[in-house]
Amino acid sequence: MNTITKSIQSDEDRYQLPTYAKFPISIERGQGCYVYDQEGEKYLDFYAGHAVTSTGHCHPRVVEAIQEQASRLIFYSNVAYNGVRARAVRKLVEMAGQPYYQAFLVNSGSEANENAIKLARAISERREIISTVGSFHGRSYGALSSTGIPKYANYLNTPVPRHRILPMGEVAAAVSTETAAVLIEPIQSMAGVREIPPSHLSQIHQACKKHGALLIFDEVQTGVARTGSFLYAGRENVYPDMVTLAKGIASGFPAGALLVTGALAKGVEKGDLGTTFGGGPLACAAMEATLEVIEAENVAENAARLGAYLKKALCSFQGIEQVQGRGLLLGLKLAGEIKAKDLQRALLDRRILTGTSVDPQVLRLMPPLTLTQHEADVFVEAVKTL
Repeated sequence: MNTITKSIQSDEDRYQLPTYAKFPISIERGQGCYVYDQEGEKYLDFYAGHAVTSTGHCHPRVVEAIQEQASRLIFYSNVAYNGVRARAVRKLVEMAGQPYYQAFLVNSGSEANENAIKLARAISERREIISTVGSFHGRSYGALSSTGIPKYANYLNTPVPRHRILPMGEVAAAVSTETAAVLIEPIQSMAGVREIPPSHLSQIHQACKKHGALLIFDEVQTGVARTGSFLYAGRENVYPDMVTLAKGIASGFPAGALLVTGALAKGVEKGDLGTTFGGGPLACAAMEATLEVIEAENVAENAARLGAYLKKALCSFQGIEQVQGRGLLLGLKLAGEIKAKDLQRALLDRRILTGTSVDPQVLRLMPPLTLTQHEADVFVEAVKTL
C-alpha cells in the first residue's frame, strides 16, 4: 500500500461516517468489467458496486452523454420541460413495454419504493402494506418498515404503522379489502439471492386482483436487464401494477424510476408526487445512454446466456451446494461450514471483487451485464483453483 492510498483511507475513515465495511483498496478508475486501484492493480469486478454498473465501467456512450449534457445544462427541475428527459422517459417506458404506461423519475431505489407505497395508499384509499420475510426495500423509514430482514428493519425500532411482514407462503391468504398493496422482491438479493417460486407470485397476483389490492415489484436489483429480460415482471404472466427501478438504470449515475400501468396512471394528479433532483438532465442523459447500450448490445440476452453458463459451471464444484438466482444476479450457496466472507477474501487475493449477503453461506455475484465469455471463464477458473 503506497502513501497516497494510506492517505485516502485515513481521510475517509476520519471524515466519513463508518457506514460500510470496505474493501482494503482504493479504486481510482474503471473500464468495462475491470477496476484499477491507486497502485494500478487490475481487479475483475463481479460486484459492480452493488449491481450498479450495468453497462460496465465508463462505457464510452454513457461517458459521452454525461460530458455532452454537462456542457449544456447540468440542472433544471421538473417545473420545465426538457429534451433529454423526454427522450429518456419515453425510452424507459417503451423498453418496459405493456402494460406500463408512464414513469416517475427519482434518485434511488428507496425513493422509488417510498413513492410506490405512497401512491398505493392514495389510489386504493387503504393503508395496509404487506411485504415478505427476507426482503430488502431501502433504508428510509417507509422502505425499512417493509423490509423483512431484522438487521435493517429493526434499526432504531421505529417502524411506520400498517406494515405487515409475512413468510412468502402466507402472503396470498393475508391479502384482504384492508390491503393497499403487496410489495415483493421477485429475487431477494440481500437475503442470499432467493428467487420467489412462480406459484407464490401467481397466488399473490390472484389474491390482489380478487381483493382490489395493488401488486408492486421491487426490481431495483432484478430490473434493467439483469435477470435476462428488461424486467422480471411478466414472467408466469404476472404483471404487477407498479415496478420500482434504480441500481443499473443509469450505469452508476444516481437515478431511479417508478413504472405504473395505464389504469393506475389515471388516478395520479398533479402534486401527488414530487422530487427536486429526480429526472434531472444529467441523470436522464446517463439513463438514455444506458438504455441505448442495453438495447443495441443485446445486454439482456448476454446476461441470460452467461448467467446460465456460470450456473452450470459453478454448481459442479466441490464446496458449492447450489447456484441461486437468474441471469447475472447469482448467489453461490456454499456447503458445510464454508463462509462466504472467506471465499470473498480468497477471491480478492486473486484480484476479483464479489459481494456477501445476510446469509453467511451465500456469496453474491453481480457483475456488469457487459461481461464477456472470457471474463466469465476467468472467474470460473479462479473459483476452481481455490
